[in-house]
Amino acid sequence: MATVEFGVMLPQIKRSWEETKSAATEMDRLGYHSVWFNDHLYGIPMPQIPILEAWTALSAVGAVTAKAELGTLVSPIGFRNPALFAKMVATLDQITGGRVIVGLGSGWFAQEFSGYGIDFPPVQDRLAQLDEGVQLMRRMWEEPQVTFNGRYFHTDEVYCEPKPTRRPPILIGGGGEKVLLRLVARYADIWNNMGMSHREIPQKLAVLRAHCERIGRNPGEIEISQQTIGAISLSADEARRRTEAVHQEVGFLTGAPELCPTGTPDEIVRRLRLSIDMGITTFIISFGRHTGAENVRLFGREVIPAFR
Repeated sequence: MATVEFGVMLPQIKRSWEETKSAATEMDRLGYHSVWFNDHLYGIPMPQIPILEAWTALSAVGAVTAKAELGTLVSPIGFRNPALFAKMVATLDQITGGRVIVGLGSGWFAQEFSGYGIDFPPVQDRLAQLDEGVQLMRRMWEEPQVTFNGRYFHTDEVYCEPKPTRRPPILIGGGGEKVLLRLVARYADIWNNMGMSHREIPQKLAVLRAHCERIGRNPGEIEISQQTIGAISLSADEARRRTEAVHQEVGFLTGAPELCPTGTPDEIVRRLRLSIDMGITTFIISFGRHTGAENVRLFGREVIPAFR
């Protein structure tokens, strides 16, 4: 069996920095592979909901953790000039000793774009921006100087020094089969399947493999991660209660309740193995916006060892 990794979404919405920091250090101590923020400027689903800005908070988390990889699920390419974004990533990667994963997508929440005065073109243009942005960012991490003349982005003999400690892995998130999965095949180190499409993973992996074959890439080079929700208790009754609570809070992430890692430890291990058999090797879990540390600790103690 391939190595299975577990990442956790950090508290970010209606949470203080102290709560976020406490969770991040605990997750790092427990041995979770990665910790993640969503990259939204407005709280979902209402713009007035407080939310920590992802890359500012991720930098702070990098300073208080030692081992966990750090990523966003996912950053819309239109939020930041990709040349400046590449410089930000390189700096954080230097600070954290090579622990940054760059999660990218096309963006979808039009209200936060317009509210902040950011262009929100049609989806085909946002995907074309993603294509150009990934090319530019990778070149800035690898080449001494970069001049880039794209339709959307331009640089003039730009430097990005110091380079990142490693070439940061690119995660592309989303499920569009014609264009987005083609970009995954061409550029991504990790593909993240959205929670609502969990049940569709075999179909989407078949499409991804076909895109890889067309360009001569080995699909085995691409790590497959799944966005999902989690809830755990040693008591079956309490596990059901926690499962209902997390579905109520972030049920939009759920496309296949029978596959989500919720329930007692034995139930969760069985569900995870079903997903692993479908081709998933990484799980990025949200335990809900109001979860306590007990969920994270119990999952780390009772579930993760079953896959080591």
